[in-house]
Amino acid sequence: MKLYYSPGACSLATRISLHEAGLAAEFERVDLKAKMTEQGCDYTAINPKGSVPMLVLDDGTAVTENVAILELIADREPKLGPGGPLGRTRLIEILSYLATELHIAFKPFWRDASEADQARADETVARHLEFLENHIVEMYLFGPRFTVADAYLFVMLRWAKRFGVPVSSQLNGYFERVLERSTVRRALIEEELIGATLIAVPTC
Repeated sequence: MKLYYSPGACSLATRISLHEAGLAAEFERVDLKAKMTEQGCDYTAINPKGSVPMLVLDDGTAVTENVAILELIADREPKLGPGGPLGRTRLIEILSYLATELHIAFKPFWRDASEADQARADETVARHLEFLENHIVEMYLFGPRFTVADAYLFVMLRWAKRFGVPVSSQLNGYFERVLERSTVRRALIEEELIGATLIAVPTC
């Protein structure tokens, strides 16, 4: 497999999940502004959407969009899903919320938005984080079991910290628990996000 990524972007959740699943993959960095890969290829020719992540499977099939890719990884390694009779449904439910509610709420932070727009974005992100905080049971979103949804939420919390969005003590504790996982630290090191600056500005 091959993952097209940008350091600190939402594709970081895919890298973490691949490591958690023990799935071997190559990684190619993408400059999202220039739309060029590190090998000098036009990324829009590879992925017309021009966004990351994109995961190319061993048979050459390409999959885009975080919800689809993370669900695919959990399907290949069931321990990264919540399990139970509605496990897959609940996983898609929380991944969809992360993508369509929380992730999109960061949009004003990436642009030259007005102070009023950024203030509204700050409130929106904080509200969604509060909702998710109420879903953390024991250690993670689905109890003691780390799932691909936790990888995604971890990335969103990195963004919140970067942009100064208030994060509760419970979510800070959750963030630190995820950060302690060897797969997470490995992913951060690989994307050069740990050491010099743990919460470097992502591009997504």
